[in-house]
Amino acid sequence: MAEHNELGESGEKLAQKFLKEKGYEIVATNWRFGSDEIDIIAKHNRFLVIVEVKTRSTNVFGEPEVAVTKQKQRFLIRATQNYISQNNIDEETRFDIIAIVSKNGKNTIHHIEDAFYPTIG
Repeated sequence: MAEHNELGESGEKLAQKFLKEKGYEIVATNWRFGSDEIDIIAKHNRFLVIVEVKTRSTNVFGEPEVAVTKQKQRFLIRATQNYISQNNIDEETRFDIIAIVSKNGKNTIHHIEDAFYPTIG
């Protein structure tokens, strides 16, 4: 496995552990619809929480969350709409980002709740 894939996978596992410790229930991981993927689907309080995890070995080129572009948001929204439809979900939905910088064996986690909102059009 390529080093960046290993970093991403370890970041997703770290994010799952982090969310569980905060009382989130993990419902699904790496859920796919066509070419779209949702890293983590969780439940917390009254929300279905869609989590995009971005892990980097450095923040020299910017914080990891900057990589969640408008296009990536559209893909996540599309996948979420399909997940909700396929599973007859009737809960409020929230989009979060977990940004992780993993450097020299130390991890910095930044959890951004309500990171973005679906827009029309």
